[in-house]
This record gives sequence, structure tokens and C-alpha cells, in this order.
Amino acid sequence: MYPPKHHQDYNPENIKEVAKAYPLAAIISAKNSTPFITHAPLIFHGQKLIGHIDANNPHVNLLKNDYPVCTIFQGPQTYISPSIYTRKQLPTWNYIIAHATGIVKEIVDTEIIKNSIVTMTEFLESPDQKFVLDHEDVRMDRLVPYIHCFEIEIHNWEGKFKLSQDKVPKDIENAKRELIKNNQKSVSNFVNKLFEKHF
Repeated sequence: MYPPKHHQDYNPENIKEVAKAYPLAAIISAKNSTPFITHAPLIFHGQKLIGHIDANNPHVNLLKNDYPVCTIFQGPQTYISPSIYTRKQLPTWNYIIAHATGIVKEIVDTEIIKNSIVTMTEFLESPDQKFVLDHEDVRMDRLVPYIHCFEIEIHNWEGKFKLSQDKVPKDIENAKRELIKNNQKSVSNFVNKLFEKHF
């Protein structure tokens, strides 16, 4: 990702936290200059990422056989108005993004696929675990033939955390509060409008 360096995070554990907190990834592959992009949750199995997509998705053919892949996890992001700063600044945009690149392999063993679905459900249901998916649920056997399961061996993590790090401490704190406030507000406004239009 493009520098400047003060917006980069080089600690893989910090970057992985973005993927854990925002597991819906943009999964990107390319063939003959044609990009393939699918959005799906990815979770950690050890140091690898694992995911599932519809078996009819044309992206499936590039999510196997050691093909290279890039995944993007986007955390909170917002416009930052100069009005929040104590010193004169220009408008900007703050965001938290993690990139992971590596190679992908298909998983075909039915039991491993079922285990991965159970594990993903446990992760997404945490910490309350209000729903527990039974590995022996007969619906799982009907589902498995219609999904493509894959794992990604990560070769490189990149983190870009643009959080007004180059500002004075008071303005860094103001930008942090703005990021939190605007994300809560924008989600509420957008979802309410969406539901008004469709329901």
C-alpha cells in the first residue's frame, strides 16, 4: 500500500486484529487482466484464513490450486472536518484497512468443510454464543455440495491506519472521537433509509 510510513502499521498482530474485528473481506483474484471480486467472511484457522462461497460463483476457479489472492478488510472510516482540530488543517479522510496476500487452496473433505462452518459460526457468535451449530445437523450435509471452501496461506500482511498521527495529541484525540461518532451515526442513518425504501 502507498506510504507515508506514519500511516503504516508493520505489526502483523495489530493488522490481524482488523481482520478479526471486521471479517467480511473483499477477496480479489485476476485472470487474463479480468478481476474477480467476492465479498465473504474469512476467519483464522491458526495462521491461515478460511472461507466459503457459493459453488456457482465464477470466482471459484481462482480460489484453488495455489492461485495468488489478495484480501482486504476495511475497518472504520470517515471524513474528518478541519472544524474538529485545534489548529488549521485541510479536510481529510481517516480509515483503518488491512491487506493480506497469499496463495489459496481448495478444501474438498466434507468433514473439514463442516468443521470449518461450525468453527466460523462459533467465532461469529462469540462472546455470547446464543446459537451453537451442531456438526451433525442434517442440513449441513445438504449444504456442503453447494459451497466452495478454501484456505489462504498468508505471505504478507499490510496495515494502513490513517488516524491523524501527524497531528498534535489533542487533535489526534478529536479525530479518534470523530471516527467513532461518525461511524455510529452513518450506520444508523444508512440502515434506516435502506429499510424505509425496501420494507
